Amino acid sequence: MSTLCGAKPFEDAQCQECHGIKGYSVPTGKHGETKQEPLFVATESFAESVHGALACTDCHQDIEELPHREGGLGRVDCVTCHEQVKGDQWMPADRAAWLRLKPPQLVAFTRDYALSAHADVSVPNNAGCATCHTAHYVFPADDPRASTYRLESPAMCGACHQQALGEYQASLHGAALKRPWVGDSATCSDCHSSHKVTDLTQLPAHRMVTEQCGECHAAERDGYMASPHGQLAWHGDKDAPKCVDCHAGHDIVRVSDAASPVSTERRVETCRKCHERANAQFVKYQPHGTTRNFAKYPGLWLLGKGMGALIVLVLVFFYTHSVLWWWREKQERPVIYRKVDGRSYPMRIKREKPRSGVHVRRFAWGWRVNHWLLALSLMLLVFTGMVVMYPNTDWAQTLVPLFGGPGPLNTIHHWAGVVFLLTVFGHAGVVLVRTLRDREFAWFGPDSLLPRRQDWEDMKGQFRWYFGRGEQPRFGRWTYWEKFDYWAVYWGAFIIGLSGLLLWFSDAVGSVLPGWVFNLATVAHGLEAFLAVMTLFVVHFFNNHFRPAKFPLDPVMFTGSWDLEELKEERPAEYERLRASGELDRLLVTPPSKTWNRISHLLGFSLLGLGLLLLILVVDGFLTRGLF
Repeated sequence: MSTLCGAKPFEDAQCQECHGIKGYSVPTGKHGETKQEPLFVATESFAESVHGALACTDCHQDIEELPHREGGLGRVDCVTCHEQVKGDQWMPADRAAWLRLKPPQLVAFTRDYALSAHADVSVPNNAGCATCHTAHYVFPADDPRASTYRLESPAMCGACHQQALGEYQASLHGAALKRPWVGDSATCSDCHSSHKVTDLTQLPAHRMVTEQCGECHAAERDGYMASPHGQLAWHGDKDAPKCVDCHAGHDIVRVSDAASPVSTERRVETCRKCHERANAQFVKYQPHGTTRNFAKYPGLWLLGKGMGALIVLVLVFFYTHSVLWWWREKQERPVIYRKVDGRSYPMRIKREKPRSGVHVRRFAWGWRVNHWLLALSLMLLVFTGMVVMYPNTDWAQTLVPLFGGPGPLNTIHHWAGVVFLLTVFGHAGVVLVRTLRDREFAWFGPDSLLPRRQDWEDMKGQFRWYFGRGEQPRFGRWTYWEKFDYWAVYWGAFIIGLSGLLLWFSDAVGSVLPGWVFNLATVAHGLEAFLAVMTLFVVHFFNNHFRPAKFPLDPVMFTGSWDLEELKEERPAEYERLRASGELDRLLVTPPSKTWNRISHLLGFSLLGLGLLLLILVVDGFLTRGLF
């Protein structure tokens, strides 16, 4: 006799004297002929079940006497025993949570059930363990004798969910289940899981069903998750469509069937549930569009591969540029020799920058304020945009609720985008007006940010310097990498701005332009944003702050000026030109005060820290889900 859970002192043979009699049952009512409750237990079948080694009293622990006619027996507590199975082995209390072993499937299933809708004791006649698994004939789910056997499970679930069973049996999934030779089909547990059944009106249930649908429809799930529908739904937007909102649930039929909500005949009607202005143009949107299927989505495939190639080329070039620059500046550092235990060792040290105490204006107040607004709006865009682009990351699901959900987050994203576009194109407007007023301005001169042949020569000279084959070029007011940063912002603002506006005003635009425009806009918006993050927060930060000569911070964008000696070192050609023309005296300014210097460093380090944090989140999202 087993004593797994504290059995009472009764032998199984004593129980079988009654329960071993075939047809044994007792009336459920007190008077007259009433419904009989069958209490026969087939001993041989029970012995072959997963509980065959247990004694009767291992589960029925409340038996005080035999026979037990009055009061009956209480409900068997399966959960307590199952949660304790090998508990001390798989989850020792003295180990950190992330080091603990994965619990046995039995324990995991039991704990999932305890948190499920079926475990809610406030629901009358709710499903207990025995409701699905039976009380005495529990077999593995892949055993045809099991009540939870996959092909038989719809009938078992349908005993309680009769309407759902009727719809399911007439659906695509149910019909296919009747013809196993055609191929596998989805059953109840495939969509709802076996033990994680939760309230279908809540977000966790929609996430789970979507993931479960993706087990069979992986390509469609990936396309959905990359779309605004999936991104918003994953963040808890109750209005965002899930699988069942478009394809129906238990009564799902083929898309080609006229009865399908997404059939050609009914698609406009279905889309109008959310988009009142939807028309034949609007429904050309491809809700499962992906960049990975050329045959089905050639436009998305070409855009994805084209922008992917651009991202790779830009990052490979500038990351290599940064690594070589860092290595060369390290090599340029002076060498000192230090003695350790009587032996001398060479050591490169950071060269002290000469300070003259005289400052030269680099950026006027207006440009600096514009840059601050640009940086802050950009970081807000990255944060609010990347939690949408990577909705299934842990950090996104943690952060979105803190901002009140996807609605407020979208509002912040939209208005941060407005500020971003105003700073970029407002800057362009001011520059253009000033330039047109100055009739003597040289469009390809030293003060111009337009690319010119000298930039090409400077870049070649910089690479020769990296490999020790020449001196570093004598740069003027603007270097080739600064011009790249400058024009890359306009390129990005155009792509991100145009695609963002299309997505923001999709209902109005979709009534005129074909819906697949939004697929292209989504891909372009996300990929260009990813490129911006991986260049600005890596290359731009390195060029201006993290290279050895500048580390850890260059505060010039906050102070607006730099030391005269720094101008001589960083821009020797510019210094000589200003001195020769007499303009240098006009640009001399008072050095920033100690207070403003501290404030500048505080602001600078704050922005750098925020940018690096955002970079980490984006890289984590990329490693988790990739790019479209």
